[in-house]
Amino acid sequence: MSRKKSVDPELAAKLSRRNMLGVAAGTGAAAILGLSAATPAAAADRGRGHGHGKTEPVLTPGHLGIQLYSLRDKVNSLGFAKVFEELERFGYDEIEYAGYSQGNAGAITIPQLRKLARDHGLRPIGSHVNYADDNNPNAYSFAQNLEKVLDDAQALGLEHIGTASGPFRYGNTVDAWKRAAADFNAYGAAARKRGMKFYQHNHAEEFSFASDQPGVRLYDVLLAETDPKLVYLEMDIYWAFAAKHRFSKTGDGRPAPLDPLKYVLKQPDRYPLFHVKDGVKNEEARDGYDMVDVGDGDIDYKKFISAVNKTHNGRKDHHWQAEHDNPVDSLLFAEKSADHLHSLREKRC
Repeated sequence: MSRKKSVDPELAAKLSRRNMLGVAAGTGAAAILGLSAATPAAAADRGRGHGHGKTEPVLTPGHLGIQLYSLRDKVNSLGFAKVFEELERFGYDEIEYAGYSQGNAGAITIPQLRKLARDHGLRPIGSHVNYADDNNPNAYSFAQNLEKVLDDAQALGLEHIGTASGPFRYGNTVDAWKRAAADFNAYGAAARKRGMKFYQHNHAEEFSFASDQPGVRLYDVLLAETDPKLVYLEMDIYWAFAAKHRFSKTGDGRPAPLDPLKYVLKQPDRYPLFHVKDGVKNEEARDGYDMVDVGDGDIDYKKFISAVNKTHNGRKDHHWQAEHDNPVDSLLFAEKSADHLHSLREKRC
């Protein structure tokens, strides 16, 4: 059943006064809060599998999440409680943290945050924490304060705890990445002792080539040097496709085809988490894409998710986090993304 709830009038009033630039006339806060009929079919069909004949949803029920970095402006101004209320209404099942504070909305404790998520039916699936800040021994990072990072993750009830920092702590040579891999193995072992999985989230640069061995892709070094039982990967699909555009030739100019999906299909158990962000193809852009809301771009998520789901335990073991680095309107992005991903269907096997 859909978890769609009635609109909070206080939230509607706040949103009607801010962040409306770039939203089509007539949508604005009303559309964000479900006050318009812009997507009635999608809203009515969230979480359901009716009326589609011999098809099934591509998205695994219960596995739709969102990276809260996409909603950082609303977390800061409205607080987690209001944001979680909207995410529940949009039909999200999971959340991935990018920090545990709510800025201008006031102080919140880890126990309060865990309760809020539970109260809104949102399962905290993971969190991004900085890898290292070697100039600050008190930094909230894996390298400087591993036990504190794991304490908080455990208190939040996280299944995964990871970093979106690239493994460039020691440089971009093969040996530098072997050293970073050793760090990650240590963090993974510590997380495993607490019943969690450590993971690394990629951007495009992880797929670049070593400065000292231009035929060696750095991401391949990370995969080879980390223990698959200790270090997992969260593929950001957008950035992986951007890497395909940027790094399909080695550092010395030889062809080096890159297919993000093949990485996952080769080792599906290493990829429990994915970031679902979209882009319109633009050959003139550095990354080959202009980032847009999920469903508005050219990345074929129906094909990608379906292929991953056909791997061993795929529908059970993989989780999909919608994300946009800088959405025009973050709550509208969240709603549109949920509607689009829930709408994807394929023929039953």
